[in-house]
Amino acid sequence: MKKRTKIIILSLMIVLLGVTGYLNIVLNNNVSQPTSTTTTSFFASYRNDRETSRDQQMLYYDAIIDSETSSSEAKKKAEESKQKLIESMEMELDAETLVKACGFTDCVISITDPNVNVVVECASITDDENMLITDTVSKALNIEPKYIVIIPAE
Repeated sequence: MKKRTKIIILSLMIVLLGVTGYLNIVLNNNVSQPTSTTTTSFFASYRNDRETSRDQQMLYYDAIIDSETSSSEAKKKAEESKQKLIESMEMELDAETLVKACGFTDCVISITDPNVNVVVECASITDDENMLITDTVSKALNIEPKYIVIIPAE
């Protein structure tokens, strides 16, 4: 198959992925959901959005890997990206669990190379809590504390 045809197919897949994401957001905004508190809504919404986004990324990588028209280089890059995404998901989940084990009601973590954003459910964070979270996340993710940003959410 011609290179031009491959580019067109890949471009169409990317456009379809964007349309799917847009429709997902529009349709999710139209569904009325009971909200008990802002934090519960934030944490649940964040997890839902993250899961939806990652599902779409996985589908995108799988489409490239399974496509007969994809080059071996494109398949290899898609497999590497998929594996990196899976590892990132596992690290975030492990770190979130550890932060919750430190006594926080809820927590979400987002790894954006090189930074790590930690949102914890609390009105404010004391210096001791800040150090505890930073130490826990730093060890769990094997990153330097200077790259960790902690945000309280009430």
